[in-house]
Amino acid sequence: MTIETVRAFFAERAPEIIILEAETSTATVPLAAAAFGVEPGQIAKTLSLRIGDTVMLVVARGDARLDNKKAKAGLGGKPRMLGLEEVAEITGHPVGGVCPFGLAQPLPIYCDVSLKAFDVVLPAAGSTNSALRITPDRLAELTAAEWVDVCQDIAE
Repeated sequence: MTIETVRAFFAERAPEIIILEAETSTATVPLAAAAFGVEPGQIAKTLSLRIGDTVMLVVARGDARLDNKKAKAGLGGKPRMLGLEEVAEITGHPVGGVCPFGLAQPLPIYCDVSLKAFDVVLPAAGSTNSALRITPDRLAELTAAEWVDVCQDIAE
């Protein structure tokens, strides 16, 4: 899986999108923002969650936090983060490189409206030193994601 499945995903669906690889780790929001020269909010982090028996991915701006009440209402239950081993097994991507592209198995994908604060966001690309530049709407389109409002409001 990993970056190679992400490359295959884009080769088939959006060959114009280029995967960026940094010389350093981009496994956390601050590291990714520094490596790619953007503000932390512009990093599109992918959260691996479980509600009951359903595993899902939520993509949100890098500096956003889940709002428990909104998440429960918007996703249909109280979400719990997956464990490290479970994330890699289910998504096919390592923690720090999880993204909604080139997954090991189909999963429901949600994009938080917090992403719409930016013209371009940078989600990971299947490895702990990769990302890509994409508009939030294109990200949602390519992954058949549903838009939700599940994060805390960002203080201006």
